[in-house]
Amino acid sequence: MVFKNLDDIEQNELIPGYRVKFIHSENITIAYWDIKKDALLPEHKHPHEQVANITEGKFELTVDGETQIVEAGDVVVIPSNTKHSGKAITNCKIIDIFYPVREDYL
Repeated sequence: MVFKNLDDIEQNELIPGYRVKFIHSENITIAYWDIKKDALLPEHKHPHEQVANITEGKFELTVDGETQIVEAGDVVVIPSNTKHSGKAITNCKIIDIFYPVREDYL
């Protein structure tokens, strides 16, 4: 068992406007995103299943060609190898859970 405090984890900016802290377990990666208003998420896909939990703000998310505005309280399940992209309408906080571990984020 490992105990961590998010205040003790370094935050990195992976793409412009997207700052993140990661927690990795044996099987999953959890990403705590702090996203600036108007920041773009380029279209991409990955072999990982992803569950996005919007905890603050409004975000325009396109998944497999369908676009919706998601906001605090919304949860989006993105299947493996599904194209997705987005744009922060306001400053946002999003928690993503990836399975399996995002080794590219280790």
